[in-house]
Amino acid sequence: MKKSLIALAVLAASGAAMAQSSVTLFGIVDAGVGRVSAGGTSVTGVTNSGLASSRLGFRGEEDLGGGLKAGFWLEGGMSNDTGTGQGGGAAGPGFEFKRRSTISLMGGFGEVRLGRELTVGYVNSTAADVFGDNGVGASIGKNHFAGVIETRKGNGISYILPSNLGGFYGQVQYVFGEQLSSAAYDKAGDYLGARLGYRNGPLDTAIGFAKGRGASAAQDADQFNIFASYDLGVVKPFIGFNQEKNKAAVEVKYQSYLLGLTAPVGPGTVRVSYNDVDLKNSGNDAQKFAIGYVYDLSKRTAIYGTYAHVKNKGAAAFGAAPGGLTFTTPAGQNVNGYEFGVRHSF
Repeated sequence: MKKSLIALAVLAASGAAMAQSSVTLFGIVDAGVGRVSAGGTSVTGVTNSGLASSRLGFRGEEDLGGGLKAGFWLEGGMSNDTGTGQGGGAAGPGFEFKRRSTISLMGGFGEVRLGRELTVGYVNSTAADVFGDNGVGASIGKNHFAGVIETRKGNGISYILPSNLGGFYGQVQYVFGEQLSSAAYDKAGDYLGARLGYRNGPLDTAIGFAKGRGASAAQDADQFNIFASYDLGVVKPFIGFNQEKNKAAVEVKYQSYLLGLTAPVGPGTVRVSYNDVDLKNSGNDAQKFAIGYVYDLSKRTAIYGTYAHVKNKGAAAFGAAPGGLTFTTPAGQNVNGYEFGVRHSF
């Protein structure tokens, strides 16, 4: 009898401890068939991440008491069409946690987060992209300065506002380039970004700023963007603007406008977007139109189809290639791309 009572006490104690912490395994597997063509050249094959980026991850939280929590998030991309760990900043073939690898302290004050994650400038530049920056329909008006204005950065620290501010949300992010103080340009790799938004009922809007440091002061770049969406029930329109410019002697400036909408149709959603990218004073501009439909088979599984067309001008070479297909767009050539696939999340 005593042994039974002791066993029950141990189980109760362990259950209480487990209730205060959790670890979740999660992921997405997304694959399809697609094709892209331009300038008389094309490629067709099995694709990945047409609706959502394929990934595998672990996340968890521990209740520390007094309203304080600790959390971690480890997430890596993968190309499930080939079985490699390519994606989310990782070149593959091995698996890496380059989509996100962070640890956090959270409470009534908000969240302090350290590690590798999405940059706030990227998050706001794609917030109006109804295709979620995935597949042939992904927006083309962002990340024009490679290595400076990027999707993700490591060695960063962020502060995220608490969720009880009457609809206001935001994040401030600083990334350390970790250069020696004696380096010729000790600010190389540094990044500072901030985002402030307001979400209430059908309205969601946010404004973002960022400054990225290159290998020299001439390669530094600034980013500004703003987006808004409003859910009308029968249709949800999106609008976004993103500007990126460098600090070279001859300024290079990109301005992008993004219009989109989603509409529930049957058991799925229609998605439509129009993207205009203007490289100032060059004539190397582009416009992209994309349309698609997502058919929900369940809460976790969906099938989808997307078509996109890009009109490049001058020496512009923006593309519409599905993930998993290698294709280089010829300068000034129009591009057509399509894909059909299935996505399952777990």
